[in-house]
This record gives sequence, C-alpha cells and structure tokens, in this order.
Amino acid sequence: MIEDKNQEHTSLGSLGEFGLIEHLTNKFKTKNASTLKGIGDDAAVLDFKNKSVVLTTDLLVEGIHFDLSYMPLKHLGYKAVVVNLSDVYAMNANATQITVSIAVSNRFSLEALEALYDGIHKAAEVYGVDVVGGDTTSSKTGLMISITALGEVDLESVVKRSGAQLNDLLVVSGDLGGAYLGLQVLEREKQVFKVNPNSQPDLDNYTYIIERQLKPEARKDIIKLLKDLDVLPTSMIDISDGLSSEIIHLCKQSEAGCDLYETKIPLDPQVISTCEEFNMDSTTVALNGGEDYELLMTISQKDFPKIKGNPNLTVIGYMTDARNGMNLVTRGEAKIPLTAQGWNSLDSDSES
Repeated sequence: MIEDKNQEHTSLGSLGEFGLIEHLTNKFKTKNASTLKGIGDDAAVLDFKNKSVVLTTDLLVEGIHFDLSYMPLKHLGYKAVVVNLSDVYAMNANATQITVSIAVSNRFSLEALEALYDGIHKAAEVYGVDVVGGDTTSSKTGLMISITALGEVDLESVVKRSGAQLNDLLVVSGDLGGAYLGLQVLEREKQVFKVNPNSQPDLDNYTYIIERQLKPEARKDIIKLLKDLDVLPTSMIDISDGLSSEIIHLCKQSEAGCDLYETKIPLDPQVISTCEEFNMDSTTVALNGGEDYELLMTISQKDFPKIKGNPNLTVIGYMTDARNGMNLVTRGEAKIPLTAQGWNSLDSDSES
C-alpha cells in the first residue's frame, strides 16, 4: 500500500510548491567538483572543463512502470535514480548529477513523498551523484517521476552502440532474468492478497529475484573494472528491455550480425528454480524479461585474456557479418533468428 494508515499525514497543500521542494531537498549536498551551483537558484551551474557530457532522461508512470501495491516508495525513489544512471554507465561515463521532477496527486501525503525522496537520497549517496534541481506539480492520475541524469567522460573513452566489429566478443555483466521473475512473484502475491487480504506471503525463496525487481543496481562497478583491466568496449548498452532487444539494437547500430549461445547465458540458481515453478523457459525469460540493468557490450578478441575467468563478465557469443543475421544458437546447435519481444510500455498487452 502507499503508506501506513495509522500514521499521521501532512497534506502537501499546507507547504505549497516551494516549501515542499525545500523540505524534500534540504538533505542533498553537492559532492562533485563539476557542480558549481545545485538546488536553490533558477538553474544549476555545472562545469565539466575538458570532459564530454552525456545526458539521459527517463519517465516513470504509476500503473505503467510501477505498482504501489507492492513497490515501497523508498524503493521506487532508489530505482528511479538507478535506471537513469544505468544509461550513463552504458556510455562508459561517470554519472555526476541528476534532476528530479514529480507529478503527484492529493492522495499522497508529505510523509509518503519523504519516503520517496529518502530512496532518491540513498541512491545519490551510493552512486556519488548530486541532485541539482527538478520540479513538482500536481497530477490527477497518480504519481509520475521524471529523472534526468548527467555524466562526464573523456571523448576518446565514449562507448556507443555503433562500434561493434566483425568477430568481437559479445559480453554481459551479472546474470539475467531475475527482475522479470521477481515481478511475476509479486504479481502472484498481489492476486492472492485480493482474494484473501489476511494472507501473509512467504517470500523467503525469492529474496534475490524480488530485490532485482524492487531495488536494482546500476553497474558502476563494471565501468571501473573495465578501466582497471584496460579494456575499452567497442560498443555497449544497458539491458532494460531484455537481452534479445538490446542485442538487436547493437547489431543494427553497428550494421553487424551475431551468434548468441543459449548455453552461455548466465542464470542465477533462483532464476532457474523459479522458472521451473512457473513452468517458464529460462532462456525465454532471460531474452525477453527486461529490467536487469546489466551491461551488454562487445570487446575485441585481443582483450579476451584480460577478462577470461572474471566472475563479473560472461562471453555469450560473438559478432558476425550482417548477412549472417542475428541468431540464437540453441543447446541442440540449431540457429534461431533473434526477435525483439521485450517489454513495451506503449503496448496495451504489456504488463506494468
């Protein structure tokens, strides 16, 4: 639920817009040298000197991207920041600043928004970014959150989607499919609760995959790891819409084909066991689930010795000539064309 009905709640109208902004943002302190002026003026003032600036923005809408019946507001604030920072890291950049804008209906109290901003503040602390501005307004349809993230990177270190070369290795961080399965568990428990509000869900067997859904992490550590290993990917993208969709993006932008090996896709044991419980195919879940926020990249074969055996990175295939197409090589060594079946927010049949 949105908030504890037994707590006292402060109406947002009692503060006014500027009072609300001041109240929610007074704990944000600047940490980055590039932040000359943060919250409190008409605009933030940033100085990136000789760095290139990357900028990304994302909009999260209640009922489309999140469900507050099982998404705690603090977790939502944290996740809203993380999904934007993931895009910055996918450019091989260092995230430095964010702005936060919300539209909120009168069913939310001040305490509810405090919980949301506690999550935002926690993410800003964990990832070392400065909150330098934003906006608040009213909404008649629930909660909307828009976050813009900025980062800095040396021009020669920028990694785009379009740089993959023939025979480059296809590499992924972490493991896949957990976030989607976490969502399936939460949706199932929601339906059980509707039938029996007194039921208490037993989620001990799903802790990892539920955390992957409710509190994902952006892979800032992978960017540092690659730098420490002296590996510059030739292309990179974050996995937000499913592995299959992201591979297709890299291939199309790089005008290349690929062979992805089913046996190489990294899966957590909890993902495998939950797929068996739900009678789902684990490969399908990994390909199409989305919201894992791992990094998918291509690297030159000459860099393979540098990443070989690293537990954070898995080689799952390689890039081919575009005429070869984009293929999944199955366990039986058959080739199946990859299709983009990841989650689409504009598709009325997609789940929130």
